[in-house]
Amino acid sequence: MTEEHFTKKDIELLKSDIDGKARIKTAEKLSHQFSHGELSEEQNNLAKDIFRIMVKDAEERVREALSQNLKENPNIPHDIAVSLANDIDAVSLPMIQCSEVLTNKDLIQIVNSMDEEKQKAVASREHLESNISDALVDKGTEDVVVALVSNKSANIAENSFNKVLSRFGNSEAIQKPMINRNKLPITVAERLVTKVSEELQKRLLSRHELPSNIATDIILQTRERATIALSTESSENDVSKLVAQLSKHNRLTPSIILRALCMGDLMFFEYAMAVFAEVSIENARVLIHDSGALGLKRIYQTAQQPMSLYPAVRVAIDSIKEMQYDGGDMDRERYSRRMIERILTQYDSMGIVFENDDIEYLITKMGELPATLETN
Repeated sequence: MTEEHFTKKDIELLKSDIDGKARIKTAEKLSHQFSHGELSEEQNNLAKDIFRIMVKDAEERVREALSQNLKENPNIPHDIAVSLANDIDAVSLPMIQCSEVLTNKDLIQIVNSMDEEKQKAVASREHLESNISDALVDKGTEDVVVALVSNKSANIAENSFNKVLSRFGNSEAIQKPMINRNKLPITVAERLVTKVSEELQKRLLSRHELPSNIATDIILQTRERATIALSTESSENDVSKLVAQLSKHNRLTPSIILRALCMGDLMFFEYAMAVFAEVSIENARVLIHDSGALGLKRIYQTAQQPMSLYPAVRVAIDSIKEMQYDGGDMDRERYSRRMIERILTQYDSMGIVFENDDIEYLITKMGELPATLETN
């Protein structure tokens, strides 16, 4: 038998040949020729018959050779791909990870088999569809889910990401690849920031002699900065979802609302007021941007926000209308520093005195910004 020509007689020889080495060699050569278009139509049909014999071969290495050489061939019969994919791991994994012949139904069945190595192979497939990702999140172990979220081409729905955080959110092995993904839904990113912050707080308390209140303050400030960074880079729809989630989980605090204003994020403030005052975003904006002095104060009071911070809010909103980013490096940090300085220098002229704690809060916020920034 030559590499070029296969006959029905060759098939009979394969059935009777007790020499595994010959069958391995045949599997390698024939599958290579099949995948590279080196066979005629008649030979292709014969090759498929030979493959159907080989997938039942008792010699594991015969089936391995077949899987390795056919894994990227989109023209192999579906039944052959399925047989190889349901074999032992050494045979099945290349086919599961690479074959385009396997359908979503096939992949779901593999995921439901609860074989961890096979699930990880599914999780590593290119451009994995969201329903498969969801099945992996439901059925997979932590290692399987790590493989999934590490696969940047995998399509993972927002609901699936939330399941990941609910199941494994405290795991650093999960957190790292999620942070490194190109894009996360804003509500998922905020939850992830919270999870990472909680773990960091535990480490600060366990590894360093820090009072718990100081550790809490450090983490809260870090988390709030990260959350506002998410907001300022997001669409209006995403900001709305972010504010709603923060409110639902009691993370929409006066400090994060004021921080958003100091960073120039007026939209975040508008949605926060709408949520707390229980009015539409349109009505909230009318009141916030009222040319008189009463609209903002009215919605701020209705939202039951601390009146001690109202002067800072008033100055911040007026300043946002006047100030612009300069477009240079660390633009947002300079903007925030100028904003806080303006609040601190103008509150006295408004005839309202801050409590000491409020002044200290604003000074602390300024102190967190790089000291070398210019303050125009």
